[in-house]
Amino acid sequence: MSMNTDNSIDAEAKFSVGDVIHHRRFAYRGVIIDVDPDFQLTDEWYEEVAKSRPPKDQPWYHVLVHGETHSAYVAERNLEADTTGEPIEHPKVDVIFTGMEDGRYVNSMMAN
Repeated sequence: MSMNTDNSIDAEAKFSVGDVIHHRRFAYRGVIIDVDPDFQLTDEWYEEVAKSRPPKDQPWYHVLVHGETHSAYVAERNLEADTTGEPIEHPKVDVIFTGMEDGRYVNSMMAN
């Protein structure tokens, strides 16, 4: 997975790197670490994992899952903004981000 710092993709997507989200179907919170303009994994993964068959031609997000050690790949339609203001607990948060500002994480790759 490559860290996407291209803001042109973010302009088409509802969320961007550093946004804290809530998964509508599975009720977990997380932070976005990468944005794909459309589905980028295999058809086999989609058939096996994406049971609700979200659209492949809309943005998908790589998300660090709160309270876990894994990340998830999630279609935009399954996400909504998290408004709790609470931080995300994940071992990679401090590696990828420098901290939180105004309710979202600051990407360490873009901080100067």
